[in-house]
Amino acid sequence: MSSFAFLSNNAFLKVPQDTACPYAVAGVAWDGAVTNRPGARFGPRAVREASHMLCDGIHPHFDTSPVQWLTDLGDLPLPNTSLEGMRAAMAPHVDRMIRAHHMAWIGGDHSITLPLLRAYRAWLGRPLAVIHFDAHCDTWEDHFGEPSGHGTWVYEAMQEGLVIPACFTQIGIRSAGVREARDYVRKQGGQIFDARRLRGLESPAQLAPMTDAIRERLAAHGHPPLYLSLDIDCLDPAFAPGTGTPEPGGMTTNQVLSLLEELADLDFVGMDCVEVAPPYDHAELTSQAAASFVWTYLCGRIAHGHVAQPA
Repeated sequence: MSSFAFLSNNAFLKVPQDTACPYAVAGVAWDGAVTNRPGARFGPRAVREASHMLCDGIHPHFDTSPVQWLTDLGDLPLPNTSLEGMRAAMAPHVDRMIRAHHMAWIGGDHSITLPLLRAYRAWLGRPLAVIHFDAHCDTWEDHFGEPSGHGTWVYEAMQEGLVIPACFTQIGIRSAGVREARDYVRKQGGQIFDARRLRGLESPAQLAPMTDAIRERLAAHGHPPLYLSLDIDCLDPAFAPGTGTPEPGGMTTNQVLSLLEELADLDFVGMDCVEVAPPYDHAELTSQAAASFVWTYLCGRIAHGHVAQPA
């Protein structure tokens, strides 16, 4: 585990520790639920290190930096025992942090998103809309015989009423899987923009039909609180080789950045970036992409005036 004391020179964007900041990042260094290659527990450290290139940078689209409003709370102190043990240990830390800060969580494998959504649902008192970037649908009803894992969280979130099915959007899906799992979100009323549908579309104008469709869903449901979950394996392995379950035929870094920039004005309440596995990375391609995505998300919040403390 890591505490901020160990991160005094390795914080995200090298920001100082200041618990009064409205925005914060925290690491969830856990990969006990992966089904292929482990290593995502080292993701938070690698993403922080990659972010140092951005520490005094002004975002080229939003013309701002989040540094003034941002702190790094370090990695959550979690046991490396069982999935349920980890989630139980997460709960009080997450509850405290989301009440004090607008959080960007750095994983860790994708099993961390379920307890995060549970915490946001309890705090906000209502289910959330979700934008989910991923190569995998994560809608399996079990995890190779286990009841829960990094490939079941979407199914579990819907079963538990944590999310609004019609406001659940998946982007970049392309992995092998039975049709029941691949179509699960759509059958629940959500929408899926799979990787094949995205081929050749990178500019904001080309992606406008997708962003318009997301906005229409949110507007039709009264603009509910929105959560972003970004699995780095949404990217093609050419752009993100450092991940546990790479899938060819994925998104480009440009596509993800265009979408984050175009949707930055929406009512996000938090985000996570998961599945960065540094042992398989090359030239820090994956951690650099992840750091840029988190930075872009935070800059977008600041640029659109969302700098007040959470209620």
